[in-house]
Amino acid sequence: MDENSIINGTHELVLDVNKDVISRTSEASRSCVNVSFLQKLVAEVVGTYFLIFAGCASVVVNKNNDNVVTLPGISIVWGLVVMVLVYSVGHISGAHFNPAVTIAFASTKRFPVKQVPVYVVAQVVGSTLASGTLRLLFSGKDTQFSGTLPAGSDAQAFVIEFLITFFLMFVVSGVATDNRAIGELAGIAVGSTVLLNVLFAGPITGASMNPARSLGPAFVHNEYRGIWIYLVSPTIGAVSGAWVYNCIRYTDKPLREITKSASFLKAAGRSGSSR
Repeated sequence: MDENSIINGTHELVLDVNKDVISRTSEASRSCVNVSFLQKLVAEVVGTYFLIFAGCASVVVNKNNDNVVTLPGISIVWGLVVMVLVYSVGHISGAHFNPAVTIAFASTKRFPVKQVPVYVVAQVVGSTLASGTLRLLFSGKDTQFSGTLPAGSDAQAFVIEFLITFFLMFVVSGVATDNRAIGELAGIAVGSTVLLNVLFAGPITGASMNPARSLGPAFVHNEYRGIWIYLVSPTIGAVSGAWVYNCIRYTDKPLREITKSASFLKAAGRSGSSR
């Protein structure tokens, strides 16, 4: 009887210890998740800040210095900064830097819906801080608005913003979410798409493609003309681009074969080693 009571007591102790260990482990995992998510938000704030700072700085410097940067120069700045940031923090936060992209990913179930509002806030904060920095650096008689305004009609601007954001999100979906794509070249593909869009759409709409890019300067300069275009059109365009790519994503190849050749480089490496 005494022996049984000791054994039972020991079992109770073991169960209590295990429960304590499990609870501590779950608490640690929850804290890790929170820290990890906080890191993602910081990456989005910092990434959006430098995206808007570099891109809008090229616009302001161009206006203040007799078009010294030129339209091709501005396009290159936007494309390069996107490419650099994708490679810098893409593995941390996904390098969205754009509420339209975040919403589009959520609509196709590639991003948690409950995290969308916080991501959007982080992106708008980064854009607003960058716009505020530019206004402080280039304040005076020649203070230039670094935001986006339609050069023509609202309808024209709406359609163009829809098309270029559709194109951008279509490319993003292809290179960032499809295992068959060359993932190592995602930054170059996305940056080149932004460069191309700014090159032809910049003089017409400012080539926003990004509600945060338009909201930040609008807040700082208190300039809200046509702002609804840059909130609604890019969002619809991004969601449409993501869904259209999803429609053509499917293939007759079995899933095992698709995941086996995750990228051209990996496939080439395997073929080389087999020889």
